[in-house]
Amino acid sequence: MPDVRHLDRNTLLAMLVGEDLATSVADVPTRQLFGLDSNAVARETEAQYLVGPVFDAARELLARALAEQMQSRELLSTPAVVREFLRLRLAGLAHEVFVVLLLDAQNRLIDAVEVFRGTLTQTSVYPREIVKLALARNAAGVVFAHNHPSGVAEPSRADECLTQTLKNALALVDVRVLDHFIVAGVSTPLSFAERGLL
Repeated sequence: MPDVRHLDRNTLLAMLVGEDLATSVADVPTRQLFGLDSNAVARETEAQYLVGPVFDAARELLARALAEQMQSRELLSTPAVVREFLRLRLAGLAHEVFVVLLLDAQNRLIDAVEVFRGTLTQTSVYPREIVKLALARNAAGVVFAHNHPSGVAEPSRADECLTQTLKNALALVDVRVLDHFIVAGVSTPLSFAERGLL
Protein backbone atom coordinates (compact mmCIF):
# COMPACT_ATOMS: atom_id res chain seq x y z
CA MET A 1 0.00 0.00 0.00
CA PRO A 2 1.58 3.33 -1.01
CA ASP A 3 1.74 6.25 1.40
CA VAL A 4 -1.41 8.16 0.42
CA ARG A 5 0.19 11.50 1.39
CA HIS A 6 2.35 11.26 -1.73
CA LEU A 7 -0.41 10.43 -4.21
CA ASP A 8 -1.98 13.04 -6.46
CA ARG A 9 -5.60 14.13 -6.00
CA ASN A 10 -6.96 12.16 -8.99
CA THR A 11 -5.40 8.91 -7.77
CA LEU A 12 -6.92 9.46 -4.32
CA LEU A 13 -10.34 10.11 -5.84
CA ALA A 14 -10.02 6.96 -7.96
CA MET A 15 -9.20 4.94 -4.82
CA LEU A 16 -12.23 6.39 -3.07
CA VAL A 17 -14.92 6.25 -5.74
CA GLY A 18 -13.46 4.36 -8.72
CA GLU A 19 -11.84 5.50 -11.96
CA ASP A 20 -15.02 6.48 -13.85
CA LEU A 21 -16.52 8.69 -11.14
CA ALA A 22 -13.10 10.15 -10.28
CA THR A 23 -12.72 11.36 -13.86
CA SER A 24 -16.16 12.99 -13.81
CA VAL A 25 -15.44 14.96 -10.60
CA ALA A 26 -11.75 15.71 -11.25
CA ASP A 27 -12.34 19.47 -11.67
CA VAL A 28 -14.59 19.90 -8.61
CA PRO A 29 -12.74 21.58 -5.69
CA THR A 30 -12.12 19.19 -2.79
CA ARG A 31 -14.08 21.29 -0.27
CA GLN A 32 -17.07 21.43 -2.58
CA LEU A 33 -16.81 17.72 -3.39
CA PHE A 34 -17.25 16.83 0.28
CA GLY A 35 -19.54 19.76 1.22
CA LEU A 36 -17.25 20.42 4.17
CA ASP A 37 -18.11 22.40 7.24
CA SER A 38 -16.56 21.94 10.68
CA ASN A 39 -19.40 19.64 11.84
CA ALA A 40 -19.01 17.38 8.80
CA VAL A 41 -15.28 17.16 9.46
CA ALA A 42 -15.84 16.23 13.11
CA ARG A 43 -18.24 13.46 12.10
CA GLU A 44 -15.79 12.13 9.50
CA THR A 45 -12.84 11.97 11.88
CA GLU A 46 -14.74 9.62 14.20
CA ALA A 47 -14.39 6.99 11.44
CA GLN A 48 -10.70 7.58 10.83
CA TYR A 49 -9.58 4.31 12.38
CA LEU A 50 -11.52 2.20 9.92
CA VAL A 51 -9.03 0.17 7.99
CA GLY A 52 -8.51 0.18 4.24
CA PRO A 53 -7.22 2.26 1.41
CA VAL A 54 -10.60 3.87 0.72
CA PHE A 55 -10.64 5.50 4.14
CA ASP A 56 -6.97 6.43 3.88
CA ALA A 57 -7.75 8.18 0.61
CA ALA A 58 -10.82 9.87 2.10
CA ARG A 59 -8.84 11.02 5.14
CA GLU A 60 -6.11 12.41 2.89
CA LEU A 61 -8.66 14.26 0.76
CA LEU A 62 -10.25 15.71 3.90
CA ALA A 63 -6.86 16.85 5.19
CA ARG A 64 -6.17 18.53 1.87
CA ALA A 65 -9.56 20.24 1.94
CA LEU A 66 -8.86 21.54 5.43
CA ALA A 67 -5.44 22.75 4.31
CA GLU A 68 -7.17 24.67 1.52
CA GLN A 69 -9.44 26.30 4.11
CA MET A 70 -6.46 27.23 6.28
CA GLN A 71 -4.71 28.79 3.28
CA SER A 72 -7.67 31.02 2.53
CA ARG A 73 -8.53 32.16 6.08
CA GLU A 74 -6.79 33.36 9.19
CA LEU A 75 -5.85 30.27 11.20
CA LEU A 76 -6.82 31.80 14.53
CA SER A 77 -10.40 32.34 13.33
CA THR A 78 -10.80 28.63 12.56
CA PRO A 79 -9.26 26.68 15.49
CA ALA A 80 -11.59 23.70 14.94
CA VAL A 81 -10.33 23.32 11.38
CA VAL A 82 -6.71 23.35 12.60
CA ARG A 83 -7.48 20.68 15.20
CA GLU A 84 -9.26 18.46 12.68
CA PHE A 85 -6.46 18.86 10.15
CA LEU A 86 -3.88 17.84 12.74
CA ARG A 87 -6.00 14.94 13.94
CA LEU A 88 -6.43 13.68 10.37
CA ARG A 89 -2.68 13.94 9.74
CA LEU A 90 -1.25 12.67 13.05
CA ALA A 91 -3.73 10.45 14.90
CA GLY A 92 -3.11 6.78 14.43
CA LEU A 93 0.57 7.03 13.55
CA ALA A 94 2.68 4.39 15.29
CA HIS A 95 5.66 6.75 15.67
CA GLU A 96 6.08 10.33 16.83
CA VAL A 97 6.30 13.11 14.27
CA PHE A 98 6.85 16.83 14.71
CA VAL A 99 4.97 19.10 12.32
CA VAL A 100 5.30 22.83 11.71
CA LEU A 101 2.42 24.85 10.26
CA LEU A 102 4.04 27.85 8.59
CA LEU A 103 1.90 31.00 8.51
CA ASP A 104 2.04 34.25 6.59
CA ALA A 105 1.59 37.72 8.14
CA GLN A 106 -2.22 37.29 8.05
CA ASN A 107 -1.93 33.92 9.86
CA ARG A 108 -2.91 31.97 6.75
CA LEU A 109 -1.29 28.61 6.12
CA ILE A 110 1.73 28.66 3.83
CA ASP A 111 2.55 24.98 4.31
CA ALA A 112 2.38 22.12 6.79
CA VAL A 113 5.73 20.36 7.03
CA GLU A 114 6.64 17.17 8.88
CA VAL A 115 10.14 18.12 9.97
CA PHE A 116 11.12 15.28 12.27
CA ARG A 117 10.12 11.65 12.65
CA GLY A 118 10.92 9.63 15.74
CA THR A 119 10.18 6.40 17.52
CA LEU A 120 7.19 5.17 19.46
CA THR A 121 7.96 7.42 22.43
CA GLN A 122 10.13 10.31 21.26
CA THR A 123 11.49 12.39 18.43
CA SER A 124 14.50 14.68 18.30
CA VAL A 125 13.74 18.26 17.32
CA TYR A 126 16.52 20.68 16.35
CA PRO A 127 15.73 24.41 16.79
CA ARG A 128 18.25 25.39 14.09
CA GLU A 129 16.30 23.40 11.48
CA ILE A 130 12.99 24.97 12.53
CA VAL A 131 14.47 28.48 12.26
CA LYS A 132 15.95 27.67 8.82
CA LEU A 133 12.60 26.35 7.61
CA ALA A 134 10.68 29.39 8.86
CA LEU A 135 13.12 31.76 7.18
CA ALA A 136 13.20 29.78 3.93
CA ARG A 137 9.39 29.89 3.66
CA ASN A 138 9.21 33.53 4.78
CA ALA A 139 6.90 32.60 7.66
CA ALA A 140 5.69 35.31 10.04
CA GLY A 141 4.33 32.76 12.50
CA VAL A 142 4.25 29.05 13.23
CA VAL A 143 2.10 26.48 14.96
CA PHE A 144 3.79 23.31 16.19
CA ALA A 145 2.19 19.90 16.52
CA HIS A 146 3.31 16.46 17.46
CA ASN A 147 1.59 13.24 18.27
CA HIS A 148 1.70 10.89 21.23
CA PRO A 149 1.14 7.35 19.91
CA SER A 150 0.43 6.29 23.51
CA GLY A 151 -2.93 8.08 23.29
CA VAL A 152 -2.14 10.34 26.27
CA ALA A 153 -2.28 14.02 25.31
CA GLU A 154 -0.67 15.47 28.43
CA PRO A 155 2.52 17.41 27.65
CA SER A 156 5.73 16.17 29.22
CA ARG A 157 8.23 18.52 30.83
CA ALA A 158 10.43 17.94 27.75
CA ASP A 159 7.54 19.07 25.50
CA GLU A 160 7.19 22.29 27.50
CA CYS A 161 10.94 22.98 27.49
CA LEU A 162 11.20 22.33 23.75
CA THR A 163 8.33 24.71 23.05
CA GLN A 164 10.01 27.50 25.06
CA THR A 165 13.37 26.85 23.38
CA LEU A 166 11.77 27.03 19.92
CA LYS A 167 9.77 30.13 20.87
CA ASN A 168 12.94 31.91 22.06
CA ALA A 169 14.94 30.90 18.97
CA LEU A 170 12.21 32.04 16.57
CA ALA A 171 11.69 35.32 18.44
CA LEU A 172 15.24 36.27 17.45
CA VAL A 173 14.16 36.29 13.80
CA ASP A 174 10.71 37.83 14.40
CA VAL A 175 8.68 34.66 13.89
CA ARG A 176 5.79 34.25 16.34
CA VAL A 177 4.87 30.90 17.89
CA LEU A 178 1.07 30.86 18.06
CA ASP A 179 0.45 27.42 19.50
CA HIS A 180 1.70 23.87 19.97
CA PHE A 181 -0.75 20.98 19.74
CA ILE A 182 -0.42 17.42 20.98
CA VAL A 183 -2.50 14.90 19.06
CA ALA A 184 -3.27 11.67 20.90
CA GLY A 185 -5.78 9.34 19.30
CA VAL A 186 -9.24 10.61 18.44
CA SER A 187 -9.57 12.94 21.42
CA THR A 188 -9.41 16.69 20.88
CA PRO A 189 -5.79 17.80 20.36
CA LEU A 190 -4.37 19.57 23.40
CA SER A 191 -3.45 23.24 22.87
CA PHE A 192 -0.48 24.74 24.74
CA ALA A 193 -1.93 28.24 24.24
CA GLU A 194 -5.23 27.26 25.85
CA ARG A 195 -3.35 25.67 28.74
CA GLY A 196 -1.25 28.81 29.27
CA LEU A 197 1.97 26.99 28.41
CA LEU A 198 3.19 29.50 25.82
